Parts: sequence; structure tokens; C-alpha cells
Amino acid sequence: MKGKQQKVVTVGFVALGCPKNIVDSERMLAGIGGAGFVISPDVDNADVVVINTCGFIAPAKEEALGAIAQAIEQKQKGSVRKVIVAGCLSQRMGDQLASMKGIDAVVGLAERDNIAAIIRKTLKKSRRQGGMEVYVSDVDSHVADDRGRFLITPAHWAYLRISEGCDRHCSFCTIPAIRGRFRSKPEDMVLAEAEELVANGAVELSIIAQDSNYYGRDLGRKNALCELLKKMEKIGGLDWIRLMYLYPAGVDDELIETIAQSERIVNYVDMPIQHINNDILKAMRRTDRKETTMQLIEKLRAAMPDIVLRTTVIAGFPGETDAQFAELLDFIKWAKFDALGCFPFFAEEGTPAAELPDQIPEEIRNERADTIMRTQQEIAFEKIDALTGKELTCLIDEAGPGDEATGRYYGQAPHIDSICHIKGCKANAGDFVKVKVIAASDYDLVCEYK
Repeated sequence: MKGKQQKVVTVGFVALGCPKNIVDSERMLAGIGGAGFVISPDVDNADVVVINTCGFIAPAKEEALGAIAQAIEQKQKGSVRKVIVAGCLSQRMGDQLASMKGIDAVVGLAERDNIAAIIRKTLKKSRRQGGMEVYVSDVDSHVADDRGRFLITPAHWAYLRISEGCDRHCSFCTIPAIRGRFRSKPEDMVLAEAEELVANGAVELSIIAQDSNYYGRDLGRKNALCELLKKMEKIGGLDWIRLMYLYPAGVDDELIETIAQSERIVNYVDMPIQHINNDILKAMRRTDRKETTMQLIEKLRAAMPDIVLRTTVIAGFPGETDAQFAELLDFIKWAKFDALGCFPFFAEEGTPAAELPDQIPEEIRNERADTIMRTQQEIAFEKIDALTGKELTCLIDEAGPGDEATGRYYGQAPHIDSICHIKGCKANAGDFVKVKVIAASDYDLVCEYK
């Protein structure tokens, strides 16, 4: 006698947040699919909706809460059976989320790999039983193994996380409270994951962490990042290694030399500075200073004249005077970063900066952020114009339609930077091609296939 056929359970998944969160989403998706659930693109009509949230700053929280509210609304309509909230917002606001009617389970960061079992347990609870289960535990002893991911990036590039947490304790930042102290991932685990990603087709890996150049220092290893990079360079088939999230005070001569001498580590450095005025930096609890940051930029450009520099800054930090803001603006004009992101200051609950006196009105914070971005736009357009007529090597991200493809040269990081529109190109995604820059389209480059 044949057994009763089990109903297929569909899971809609919403992935929010930064690259670190994307890696967590990819691991959860692998666990969900591996457990026999069907991952559905229709999150409004799935049996279970899992939302992997970000909780770093106010706009990220608002986005996450909006996605949660939408899932709960679909549940109330009967289109969704269960709603599970995971990720950073769960870790940060587990108790507050527990009071939201309609959420069935709240899952913290350390419980990421148990998501399939949590879904099963949640499904077993009837509407009559109701109630919410909270799966939030301490993260400080947890170092995630990110191998075996279900990639939501294209196969030819991927993120490679080398650590968790942060020990910097910047006064504006919620990361230590959410993701805990800094924990380096074991080197053999990182290398095994890199080899796995390359074996699956990745030719570009973006190194990510909360503080990438602190890698290994929690274990007493000063130059661990350089040693790791040199071992990664030996992986056959890996053409581009990209360094993201470098803390300025930790960029030393050995790291600069490692990048400069490498044929695989691209001359691209993502180095958030946050501000340049020394009094503001002190209030931010940053260890870098204006003089050392300026010297570092000069040193990087001397070692690699073609280096592409990306940074982020905060406008309207508590107590920021007009003169201090003007100093930041003058520095941006001097530094001429290739790419820059600016956030108006957000007073995040639980951070020391939220309790500082002389909070800047929101209108002024936004005005200052807009001024910085308009200034950076002029710089970026000058940089783009200077590339016209140059020949570049591009990695194809998407082919077609027709004979036009999109890709990136080494100075463009995936998802956050501009792209290249390549005419007369029928190469496939993951291929490297030679192009000539013929024009600009806003921040993008228009190229012709060589």
C-alpha cells in the first residue's frame, strides 16, 4: 500500500542587507533547499516566508520592518501560513520583535544553520496553539562555516567572508552589539571555501568582514591577512581578489606591498574613513587621524598609481560644526576618491553617539550629506572622463541581448559601483574581454569590444 504523499512546502525568502548578510542568506537557502523545501520566488503566496533582516541603521530597520509587515499582511489574508524573521534585526531587537503579532519565529545569527529545523517546528504549531518562538543566543563563541552556499550572486563572482564581529567599538556603530566581538575564521576553512567557490565557477572573490585587515589579530597573528592572500593567489582559476572594508589605521606597509606586487589582488581598496576632523574622529572613537589618513592615501597612490579608492563618510555627526564639515568637504576635494558613499548620521539606540550632546537637526544632516554627494559627483565625472579612450580588461557580468554586454573593470566592485556597457560584445558571463572606453553614461562607462 502506498503511503500518503506529503504536500510540498514552499518557502519564500527575502534577503536584505550588506554582503555579510547575503552570505548568511545563501547559507540559509542551501539549508532550506537541502531539507526538501521548495524555494518559491513568490513571497506573497508561500507557505513560509523567511526574512533575513539588516538592523545596522535606521533605513535598514525600516526596510526590514516593511518586509515583515507585508508578510504579516499576506498571512492575515491567508496567502502565507508562517512568518519567520532572521538575521541582524532579530539579534538586535529580538525582544521587541517578539511583541509583533503575526511573527511565528525570531531567529538570531547563531541559529542560522538551524533554519530548516526551525521551519519544520514552526509548521507543526497550529493556529490555535499560536505563540512565537525566539531562537536568539550569544554569538561571541560562534564562527560560521560558510561553505555549501546556494549563491544568489552570479556564479562567476562571490563574497568570501573571513571573519565575524568587530572589536573597534566606534561610537556610532551597532555592529559589535549585533555580531559580537571579532572572530577570525580559521585559515584552512577560508581557503577551502575559496576553492569551493572557484570550483563552482567564480573567477572573482570579494573579501569581506567587518574589519578585513584585523584578520588574525584576535589570534595574535599580525600579518595573517597578507599570508592568507598569498595562499589564495595560488588557487588556480581565481583571477581577481578584491579587498573590501579595510580600516585605515590597519593598512600597513606589508599589506600595501602585498597588493602592489600581486597579479591577482586588484588595485582597488575599499577603506571607510567616516570623517577627517580629528575632534570628530575622537568622538567617533576612531583610532585614525587626519594626518595619518592623508599620508596613507599618498602612500597607496605612490605604490599603485592606478589604484581605485572607495570610501564612506558620515555627515552631521553630533557636534559637527560648520568649520568641521567644511574641513571634511575640503578633504574630499583633495583626496579625489574614485567612489564615495555618504550617510547622514543616525542616532542608533544603544550607541554612545546617540547620547552625545549637540545632536545636529535632521534637515542639516541631510543637507550636508547632499552637499558631499554633489561634490563627489563632480570628482567622479572627472575620473570617468579621464578614462575615455583608455583600454581596459572587463569581466562580463551579463551577456546580451544582441551584441551588447555589461561588465566591470577592476575599479568597479559588484553591486556597489558603476558598470561598463560594452558594444559589439557576445562574450559570456564570467569571460574577460578587452575593451576601449568611448563615452560615459552618468556614472557608467560606455565601451566597445576590442
